[in-house]
Amino acid sequence: MPLFGTDGVRGLANGILTADLALTLAQATAVVLGQGRTAEARKGEGKRLSAVVARDPRISGEFLVAAVSAGLAASGVDVLDAGVIPTPALAFLVGDHDADFGVMVSASHNPAPDNGIKIFARGGVKLPDEVEQRIEAAMAGEMLLPTGSGVGRIQRFSDAEDRYKLHLLGSLPHSLDGIHVVLDCAHGAASGVSPETFKAAGATVTVIGAEPDGININDGVGSTHLDNLAEAVVRLGADVGIAHDGDADRCLAVDADGRIIDGDRIMAILAVAMKERGHLVKDTLVATVMSNLGLHRAMEEHGIAVRQTAVGDRYVLEDMNANGFALGGEQSGHVIMSEFATTGDGVLTGLHLVAEMAHKNKTLAELANVMTVYPQVLINVRGVDKERCAEDEGIQSAVAAIEAELGDSGRVLLRKSGTEQLVRVMVEAADAESAQSYADRLAAVVKERLAL
Repeated sequence: MPLFGTDGVRGLANGILTADLALTLAQATAVVLGQGRTAEARKGEGKRLSAVVARDPRISGEFLVAAVSAGLAASGVDVLDAGVIPTPALAFLVGDHDADFGVMVSASHNPAPDNGIKIFARGGVKLPDEVEQRIEAAMAGEMLLPTGSGVGRIQRFSDAEDRYKLHLLGSLPHSLDGIHVVLDCAHGAASGVSPETFKAAGATVTVIGAEPDGININDGVGSTHLDNLAEAVVRLGADVGIAHDGDADRCLAVDADGRIIDGDRIMAILAVAMKERGHLVKDTLVATVMSNLGLHRAMEEHGIAVRQTAVGDRYVLEDMNANGFALGGEQSGHVIMSEFATTGDGVLTGLHLVAEMAHKNKTLAELANVMTVYPQVLINVRGVDKERCAEDEGIQSAVAAIEAELGDSGRVLLRKSGTEQLVRVMVEAADAESAQSYADRLAAVVKERLAL
């Protein structure tokens, strides 16, 4: 299995992800990202390579950051340790500090025993697949082992959080005055900076899930567990709830009645607002194939085109960067506002969502009515040969028949899992009963045709 997955290297800390692996990976990163025209030009000017390193608060991040920093410094890279900050903050700081690259130690929404290593290139952008493959290959090669003054230094990035907070505040088109926000920080990396920034922007803030102890990250809190947030919003009579995940690269919301507002609705609200201000480049939103049909219908009504990519925020980012688009994201809450960020940023997204409520003096429920969510049923069909899914004639005939019956009132999506031996069957329809019926029917065909 390749070392890099869809979002860096991730696994059980001290299982697959050991201190030795982290150190070697950091050394290989210095070898690969220390090459190239820009890096060589900086060396020619007498400048040393530099990297920003950060982590989320899970306990294993302490030894993994130490290992990463040791591997980089041993390779002649000066390290700025930003401490516990969100992943998008690390990405921002790489660009803001003009560092050569950055390393984030985090397993995002995974439970506390897991951890991960994400690498960002110059400018704070995620690495393409081919660069990750080069780094993985370099782990078996010769490392950079300078001596004397050539060894890197490790220093504290003392104003990292303040720089990020000022950047976020400077992005806002309106203050958040008059809005009561409940923030669920998932006992994660945003536990400090998110409440501080929302308060500085003018909101009244109640905070839950912001007492990280190293082992409680994502434990019943955050964007993957919204019940507590919904209860708090309703109980306190707040206007909105904002939930982050462990590294705060995503944002989901809850309206005043405790109803969940997912990434599709958040993108719809922001897309319309940005178009009204003339900031939605080419009047286009980038979303994945999993985004709800209702998003497509709503954007069409507002004269906004929707481009589709494969599942994964990295593919959304690739399309946005290639074409200069300003907004994209996923149903899961990864929302990318490229004017202000190089990756999904849950704090930035939440701030702009609440700012739109304040500007238009509307409730989140009223803003979310911009789109109607079509009932969506997803079935994971296990124990099948997923590689034959796209070419099996019987399955393609079944898909065509259901699409013909649905017409414009729904859609069908089949895709093989990238990590498991299963096929995902997704059906959207005008009502939940029809969506379930069509999904069951198609799942049965997949099971029969691809059975192992």
